[in-house]
Amino acid sequence: MQVNTLKLNSKKKKRKTVGRGGKKGTYCGKGNKGQKARSGAHVDPLFEGGRSTLIDHMKKKKGFKSRETKATVLSLDQIEKEFKDGETVNVESLVKTKLLGKVIKREKIKILGGGISASSADRLSKKLSFSQDILLSKSAKEAIEKAGGKVIENQEAEDKK
Repeated sequence: MQVNTLKLNSKKKKRKTVGRGGKKGTYCGKGNKGQKARSGAHVDPLFEGGRSTLIDHMKKKKGFKSRETKATVLSLDQIEKEFKDGETVNVESLVKTKLLGKVIKREKIKILGGGISASSADRLSKKLSFSQDILLSKSAKEAIEKAGGKVIENQEAEDKK
């Protein structure tokens, strides 16, 4: 045997195929009968054969937990102690005074007044201006306006800087 007499096996043996381009024959991997065995079959991926889906079961379970995070709550009393007259209350100043820890951007901050039975501690005596990104309860907003403070729009806050 010499090198020039060797032949390359470039031609592969052609396999027998069954059905439309199939290589498996008989049922072509579709199993016996049923919806998925038919041509053009499409079953909704959430369909579980007639039983209630996981989503439907969760609706029937007790309790509900919202994906939205609850607002961090502060009282007017805490703000009265930490801030001086004429200062602006925003997220950065609240972190600086250590009323809040490290704040995530998505986290909400809400300031509550005293409510119906507002004690003298929950009333504000300083003129403070609050940035718009801080949520205020109705009673807190009234107490701020009564003390002569205001809620600053974002554009006004940027102009002061």
